[in-house]
This record gives sequence, C-alpha cells and structure tokens, in this order.
Amino acid sequence: MRYLVHTPRPALREHVEHLWTLSDAPGHARERIVPSGTIELVFNLHADEIRIHDPFTAVERRFRGAVASGCYERAFEIDTRAHVLVVGVHFKPGGAARLLGAPSGALANLHVGLDELWGQEAVDLRERLGAASSPRLRFELLEHALLARAAKRPHRRPAIGVALAALDQPRATVGAVAEALGLSRRRLIEIFSEDVGISPKRYAMVRRFQRALAIAQREQAWSRIALEGGYYDQAHLCRDWVELTGVSPAAFVALRGTPVKENHLAVPAGSNPSNPRRRRGRTVQGTEEP
Repeated sequence: MRYLVHTPRPALREHVEHLWTLSDAPGHARERIVPSGTIELVFNLHADEIRIHDPFTAVERRFRGAVASGCYERAFEIDTRAHVLVVGVHFKPGGAARLLGAPSGALANLHVGLDELWGQEAVDLRERLGAASSPRLRFELLEHALLARAAKRPHRRPAIGVALAALDQPRATVGAVAEALGLSRRRLIEIFSEDVGISPKRYAMVRRFQRALAIAQREQAWSRIALEGGYYDQAHLCRDWVELTGVSPAAFVALRGTPVKENHLAVPAGSNPSNPRRRRGRTVQGTEEP
C-alpha cells in the first residue's frame, strides 16, 4: 500500500484536514471504515465505479467514480479494488458544507455521487485527476477546485466551531454546550446536525471512540483506556465500540493487524463480523467516511 497525505494550503485549512492518495490494491477484498465525525471526497481514478457495502444490512450500493461520503453514525465497507489509484479530501468536522454546496446534514449516513452536487464539474475534475502525472499535480488540481468553490460560499457559523471544540472534551454534554452558547438544546441540535452532518450527541460519541483508538496505540488495559478516553467504565466503552464499528474492541484490535489507511479495518476473505443488534432481530438502517 502506498499512502500519501498532503497538508492543504492555508486558505483551505479552516475546512480541510488533509488531501490524500492511495495506490496498490491490497490482498483483502474489503475494508471496514469506522466513524470519524467527518465528510470525505473520494475519486477512483482506476475505474469509474465505487462500491459501498453496509455490514449491518448486507446492502451493496454502486456509484460512479467520484463520491461525497457523508458523516456516518456507524461503520460501512468498501471494495478495495478502488485502491489501485484513488485520491481524496478529508474535511475537518463541519468544514465540508461551504465547499460541497449542500448542507452536511443532507449527506448524513449516505454516499452521494459528486456529479449530483457539482454536475459536469465533478466529471471533468475526475478526468483531469486521472490524467495528472503525479500525486503532487493531483493535489494541486484538488486544491484549485476547492478554492474556487470556497470563494462562492458563506463561512461556517461561529457557534459550530465553539460546539465542536467543546464536544471534543471528555464527558462533554449537549446541554452544557448549548447553555454556554446561549442556545436552546433543540436549536443546537438543529444547526449542528445541519452543518456537521451528525447530531451533537452522536458526534461526542464518535470523538470519544476516536480518542480511545488513539490511546489504544500505547495502552493495552481497556479499563485504563476507558477512563482516559472519557467513558464511565469499560462496559460503556464496549457498548459504544460495538455500536459504532459492529465488532468488539478485542476483535477490532485483531483486525487492525493489517496495515491500512486511518479509520479503516481490513476484512479478511470470508469474514463477516457479527452485529449484535441484528442478532436481537432488529436491522440497523443507514451506515458510513474514505
């Protein structure tokens, strides 16, 4: 796997975390992508198709080779044949709406063909990216396209930036954040969901999970990971982990042994990690981030 990350120019850093490119398809056929609280643009430059699998419902969806991946509440899976040559944009939480031209909430738990948002501009951009001779040129093309769109859109609501920072803190509550902003809880949920693409409560859950993932890189005791990550206890961590990823923490760590892009898990051939929610007879609808 050849994976390169590019820090965007200063004019884009309010909205974009990084640009990336990935090449060389891995030996496994699928990867599971866990929630990050962010939106992504993905361009498959090898073939004009992207396949998305929902591990909770076994539904497969196919799109053309440029998609916007909305903010997902649970994991989804991708076909790794797209990894032959793929390039993307990883937005900061709440940073995508100004550049996509659509409220982030409209993309919640969805992949949408970029041509549905940008029209022929998306098709032309994918063709130019495919014709570019190097990752550096592809990053430049993406930056120019994003800068052109940024100039036409309003800036993010200041309250959203404050709420995002507050909800990144361990044990933050939606009620306390709303009170600090002078908003009703209902109004905060409304504008946060519209601008970020996920409710503030779910966002706090996802960020707590991401915090625990980072801690697990250096700490093996789940009880200590739970405490430092902002969970009430280890059981709380396990419940959230299964809710977001479909697998237990132990299974997650086992799958993580194969090198993959951040927030990805290699899914071995023939593997179908179980979903406890389905075993209770209930199908979880709508699942998704590259």
